[in-house]
Amino acid sequence: MVKIEKIKNSPVRSGSIKTTRGNIKVPFFMPDATRGFIKGLSSGDLEKLKMGPMVVNTYHLYLRPGIKKIKKAGGIHGFMNWDGPLLSDSGGFQVFSLIHQKRTGCCSALAESSPYANTKNADEPPRPVSSACGKITDEEIVFKSSIDGSKHILTPEKSIQIQFDLEVDMMVTLDDCPPNDCKKKDLEKAVNRTIMWAERCAKEYDKQIKIREIRTRRKIRKNDMPLIFAVIQGGTDLDLRKRCFEGLQNVAPKNGWDGFGYGARPVDAKGNFLGEVLEYTANLIPEDKIRFALGVGAPEDIVRCAKMGWDMFDCVIPTREGRHGRLFFWNRNSKLKIQSSKLKTLNKFQISKFYRTINIVNSKFANDFSPINPDSKIKELRGYSKAYLHHLFKLKEPLGQRLATMNNLEFYLDLMKMLRK
Repeated sequence: MVKIEKIKNSPVRSGSIKTTRGNIKVPFFMPDATRGFIKGLSSGDLEKLKMGPMVVNTYHLYLRPGIKKIKKAGGIHGFMNWDGPLLSDSGGFQVFSLIHQKRTGCCSALAESSPYANTKNADEPPRPVSSACGKITDEEIVFKSSIDGSKHILTPEKSIQIQFDLEVDMMVTLDDCPPNDCKKKDLEKAVNRTIMWAERCAKEYDKQIKIREIRTRRKIRKNDMPLIFAVIQGGTDLDLRKRCFEGLQNVAPKNGWDGFGYGARPVDAKGNFLGEVLEYTANLIPEDKIRFALGVGAPEDIVRCAKMGWDMFDCVIPTREGRHGRLFFWNRNSKLKIQSSKLKTLNKFQISKFYRTINIVNSKFANDFSPINPDSKIKELRGYSKAYLHHLFKLKEPLGQRLATMNNLEFYLDLMKMLRK
């Protein structure tokens, strides 16, 4: 069940999403628990943070440990020892990142200064992209495993089947996700294929619900079904975005799509934020549907997208940056400012001033004995000093990455609380 409304005197949407594992307040951010975990954190750490929903990666879990093993554990929740809501992606994004560049001749490199650089496979070492990695047809995706080179086939039907086997609370349709700077003819092909595959995903979704009803011999209520999102593609071409959305509307499952996602990266090849495209896409989506800004994760971009009406966000930025020693903090009195300011009037530069980052490996922190974060609700972040954290990173002690990751996730969760106010 989805209940969305505008916050009074604010462009940000409010409300709640009812899932099989509890309600989620809107707007919200989901960290990437790619392979069934957030690196360095236990379920106990996540409970300390009062973590809400997270994202797991269909592609990686399918390859390792494998769906059979996860099913034996009682689904991904049992395997992870986590009872909070989980969303699974379709698995296609990772496969396309290996195939699309060579197939279309597109440039998908991002400027190193962009916070979104290297976020496609943030938990994978950089690897060369080659047409030998696989191929995409209207019928299926053929790809080689990044683990052992074995051949695999992914179809829209199989993607939905895997996500049902994971027993997640929210799932995403398989879409064709080319780089934003592709030629228009390639973008058109991707839009047509995305609509075609969404229809096949919708039919398989309804089929899986029916199978569950037969097994349990009872009618499954809509509130007990996993939420399903279709993805709007089209690159930076607004007409193609509209065409894709209208096509998706016509191929929905029996009970309709629960929401729609923004397909492709939220930035161009130079790292520039695609604000116009994101706002246009948000306005295409009906008010009663969830708006999922896939891959949006820089704090200022989350605020900007929340202003546009986007409801949910996910990205590796807080966890990846934490593991590399970059920590996020509120600026003095910034919480009060972001609450009292009229978000509609804030521009990019005003928004970005509400927080700051530090690089803990910088030598200036070697003798900084102030707490890592005196305002934190986490005892360790109030007790350990920046000098100690600097020491941990210099010696590559995993505790340092754990503390930095917890700091960043707490910052992101606090940010979403501020927006919900």
